[in-house]
Amino acid sequence: MVSIAVVVGSTRPGRVSRAVADWVLERADGREASYGLLDLADFDLPVYDEPLPAALGKYEGAHTRAWADAVAPYDGYVFVTPEYNHGPTAALKNALDYIYAEWNDKAAGFVGLGAVGGARAVEHLRLVASELRLATVAAQVALTVAGDFPEYPAFAPAASREAELDRVLDQVEAWAKALRVLR
Repeated sequence: MVSIAVVVGSTRPGRVSRAVADWVLERADGREASYGLLDLADFDLPVYDEPLPAALGKYEGAHTRAWADAVAPYDGYVFVTPEYNHGPTAALKNALDYIYAEWNDKAAGFVGLGAVGGARAVEHLRLVASELRLATVAAQVALTVAGDFPEYPAFAPAASREAELDRVLDQVEAWAKALRVLR
């Protein structure tokens, strides 16, 4: 059985991405993969402060090692990312940059949220993911503030969102299984 982490990509007080991540986990319950949660707010990563590039794998900070240990066991990830100023959150980009080998040859899917469904943040993250050797899946969920948060900050996804999320989860699970050969 593959193991997939749902990554909460915001640390902002009052964030709605945690409610979205909880929805992803609820929808994933009972699937043929195990799902866990990686909430960036639980790791308190400072702005990248390692003296050596992450690709060398010589992590000095206890916070870096804790983050690497949390990420490493998973076969794939579903990133829940709000869009801030046409990009992903600084916290998520920072967390991705902190480590390297722990991401390699694993699958990644995206649930974006924002005025245009987080589409620009997701496209930015696809570029970052490719450099980290994360294989991104084609399906994605694009939650809009107007349609899925009609009484913001309350999250009330449109009924069609479940089928969209199922496609993301199906693809992440399939790719995670296939990529085991590389790992």
